[in-house]
Amino acid sequence: MHADIVFTNGEVITVDKDSSIMEAVAIKDQKIISVGQIDEVSKLIGENTKVLDLEGKSLLPGFIDPHLHLTIYGTNLLGINCASPEIDSLEKLYEQMKKRAEQTPKGGWIRVTGFNEQALKEKRFPTIQELDAISTEHPIVMIRVCNHTSIANSKALELAGFTKESENPAGGEIERDSSGELTGKMIENAHMQLFSIADYSAEEITKGLKLASQVFVKSGITSLHDAGSYGWGPDILKLMKKSIDSGDVKNRVYALIGSLTDSESFVRHMMDEGVVTGEGDEWFKIGPAKLFTDGSSTGPTLATREPYESDPTDRGILYYDQDRMNEILGEAHSKGYQITAHAQGDRAIEMVLNCIEEALKKHPRTDHRHRIEHAGIASPDLQERMKELGVVVIPNPAFMYVNGDAYLEYYGDRVNVMYPAKDYLAKGIPFAFASDTPVVDPNPLLGIHAAVNRKTVTGQDAGTCQRVSVLEAIKAYTFMGAYASFDETQKGSIEVGKLADLVVLDQSILSAEITNLKEITVEMTMIDGKIEYEKQVSYQK
Repeated sequence: MHADIVFTNGEVITVDKDSSIMEAVAIKDQKIISVGQIDEVSKLIGENTKVLDLEGKSLLPGFIDPHLHLTIYGTNLLGINCASPEIDSLEKLYEQMKKRAEQTPKGGWIRVTGFNEQALKEKRFPTIQELDAISTEHPIVMIRVCNHTSIANSKALELAGFTKESENPAGGEIERDSSGELTGKMIENAHMQLFSIADYSAEEITKGLKLASQVFVKSGITSLHDAGSYGWGPDILKLMKKSIDSGDVKNRVYALIGSLTDSESFVRHMMDEGVVTGEGDEWFKIGPAKLFTDGSSTGPTLATREPYESDPTDRGILYYDQDRMNEILGEAHSKGYQITAHAQGDRAIEMVLNCIEEALKKHPRTDHRHRIEHAGIASPDLQERMKELGVVVIPNPAFMYVNGDAYLEYYGDRVNVMYPAKDYLAKGIPFAFASDTPVVDPNPLLGIHAAVNRKTVTGQDAGTCQRVSVLEAIKAYTFMGAYASFDETQKGSIEVGKLADLVVLDQSILSAEITNLKEITVEMTMIDGKIEYEKQVSYQK
């Protein structure tokens, strides 16, 4: 039997149990059929075999991002994105918004995403008066980069039914000024409710899914765990599946059951339908039932046991009380779901652990792989409980690079236990690195860089005691992502019999300076034995 494709002369980082580094890999159909030294694998080269000489570059398992927002990232690409380098001030942002208003029929939404007040010259949020000056005939919503806060004009608030008499929703705030007038700023659950009104059409979402997949494939992400959309609920799963079947979405998808606006209803609907974790195939599979517990690490609105370093009166926002969380996720667990929750602060993490412990007492289950998304401030006592309960943690190392300066201000020494990968390794707690895109760039090399260096964008140390090695970071972005979705026997490492989901980098990652890891780029992405992305680089000899 001859191979379809053989990679030779590479730094093949297998991520197998021995962390083996090999030289060559052979592919037949959609599977890996040989991994080893060049002399051994070359025996599978036939007349029609495509031979690709890697010239010492790294070949890795395809990256698996276990927490990103496929739909949100895609639809963000349709609107005005503040991540664009030319938008460095409110003035320039308003110019773009006025142009968009001129091009949009009256009543159509003007959406701005990726807003970060700290990245703009003025270092502040817009006022409702400034947004109304752009248009009162178009509803305008600006989504902060954390996706937990928005700023709206009067028209958008009117459509959402928010007035100065409106009560704050549980787990949210409708901001008012000193005279009681609305400022346009909507925080946490108020933001979620607003965006359920400003959601996208099926056509827009389908277009966004295709755009997002193109970016992810180019980034080397072969599999992803979609962590939820806005208000679409179960219908979004149908659109994802349709886009995968059509080839518009080329990544494999593990779909978390939850949304940013009404996770409880989403979970309830899926339980009523009898659909549980694991249903599907190698391209699209149902994942865990998910709730939101607290807020954003940069809001800052995450729920902490002790007040913020920057504000002794603030300990964040909780979406649920303990009994309600136990009821919803406990029922999901009893029906066979993997369960998880967004929990950033230590107070929120403790609640999720309490919930998992209670669920397992009532309905014992082995190898449940219940998760915690983010687990931002994970103190040693919480780590011990994670270990005891068999929890899989999904931390976001790139947050330390992008947001680390703010974390030092907000949380002080607690940065030493934020996304604490080194502690997880020492205690044997399974964890998989994720980006939480669109909160940060989806590039896995940025996450690996941040995990290895633990420096902020300005060069400050941010919990350097939690640094891990390059190989450990790669494993967390590959094999452990597969483990978090019960797929480690199919993918996540370069081993015989596994799916041919592979990534070629532009150099040897193990020889690179660790301070330059984020500069490494993906040159080729293979999914299911097919090259889905390739730079203009010739490997074939």
